[in-house]
Amino acid sequence: MKKILFLDRDGVLIHEPADEQIDSLEKLSFLPGLFTNLHDIATKLDYLLVMVTNQDGLGTSSFPEATFWPAHQLLINSLQGEGIEFEAIHIDRSFEHEQSPHRKPRTGMLTKYMNGSFDLENSIVVGDRLTDMMLAQNLGCKGIRIDGKGDIPENLKEVIALDAKSWSEIKKYLFTLDRKAKCIRNTSETKISGAINLDGIGSCEIHTGLGFFDHMLEQIAKHAQVDLFLQAKGDLHIDEHHTVEDTAIVLGMLFDEALGKRQASRDMDLLCQWMKQKRKY
Repeated sequence: MKKILFLDRDGVLIHEPADEQIDSLEKLSFLPGLFTNLHDIATKLDYLLVMVTNQDGLGTSSFPEATFWPAHQLLINSLQGEGIEFEAIHIDRSFEHEQSPHRKPRTGMLTKYMNGSFDLENSIVVGDRLTDMMLAQNLGCKGIRIDGKGDIPENLKEVIALDAKSWSEIKKYLFTLDRKAKCIRNTSETKISGAINLDGIGSCEIHTGLGFFDHMLEQIAKHAQVDLFLQAKGDLHIDEHHTVEDTAIVLGMLFDEALGKRQASRDMDLLCQWMKQKRKY
């Protein structure tokens, strides 16, 4: 399941002016370090980027659309130029007094992410206001507050994972999060569940029904200093190879998910090209 980085717009990507409306190009000003740090997050970590923003009265006489879209589109185009793409952009146009179910911190705009197909537990809302942190609470994920003002209420302290002053702090935090994964794989021959923490201490609990195989898997955990938990029930009365094969598949799935987005090195690409050429002869 995919993790999501829900990003507020004003105050997070761009400075928010005193009148809280970015209705001209002159008011558009990017936060320091945004491009470098968000580029690394977008290209090297395994998050979908989703923008979630309240734009009070957008489309009314107090905030005409013609004054909003040029600056907004310049923001999007500038980010795209640095390889930063949004999976979706959600804009609520209501005023606060209207109590719209789509207005943050309510989740009406984001129901598609709450159907169990996304990893909300490990997703994060990045915002500058407490309403953004309340959104994180309502979604069941964590929050990062950037350049936030005021004290944090007791009911939100467990939600806010980081109270950051800059995008470099946010990037550092995201790059040092625990890399964990869980997996369940059931077939007609085996039923296997597993969990891994790549930043563990070598703890393991492994039960496959095959003593020597358990021992060898434990060595992976202990010498790689990863926490590994595997529980397998297989058709050992027929043969051992189904249990060994399917446990190896689950182990590979765990490493794959925990490592997240990766880019093959140039040397590996060249090696693969060389091997393809060799097969022709």
